[in-house]
Amino acid sequence: MFLETAKQHGLEHDYLAFLILAYTGIRVGELVALKWRDIDFINQTISITKTYYNPNNNTVEYQLVPPKTRKSRRKVVIDEEAIQALKDHKDVQNQVTKRLGDDYYNKDFIFAKMERQFGYPIVIKNVRDRMKRLLTIADLNEELTPHSLRHTHTSLLAEARVSLEQIMDRLGHTDDQITKNVYLHVTQEMKKEASQKFTELMRSLR
Repeated sequence: MFLETAKQHGLEHDYLAFLILAYTGIRVGELVALKWRDIDFINQTISITKTYYNPNNNTVEYQLVPPKTRKSRRKVVIDEEAIQALKDHKDVQNQVTKRLGDDYYNKDFIFAKMERQFGYPIVIKNVRDRMKRLLTIADLNEELTPHSLRHTHTSLLAEARVSLEQIMDRLGHTDDQITKNVYLHVTQEMKKEASQKFTELMRSLR
């Protein structure tokens, strides 16, 4: 429902931003730091090599810094829908850069501002504010944050029976207790369900 709301009511690049966050589980700082050179359209991967740092939310004073840990440098495989959304966004962005010429701060950012300070990466606060706006429209819990999509991604991978090791690798974690807790909770529920199904089967055979 949230992604559908972003698609119908989102402002520029809202749908793409939240689609990528939901489908990859990457951190919002990693999202904002993404450049086009990080996208491999052929192999359908996103390379995470840096994160965005800007404590004062000043658009022009951002820094790109190394990811949290060595394990955070990774390649994340994405699906066809995300790839197509990226291609569509690139076409729109190319038209803007062509029209603005030297007035566009062209540093290859995917999530670049399309008004004032053209081309600068959007600030993380902008992503949070946009998410809150969409949650309000969708009548969903407004306490949710972009990081909530990372937790949801973990839950869905666990439900899809992806191993904890593979999930940690995808999220760029070496040792994260929250991820482990989410994984254990989901898999324990699945074990209970399996047990219940077995019990029901045995009863039906009596």
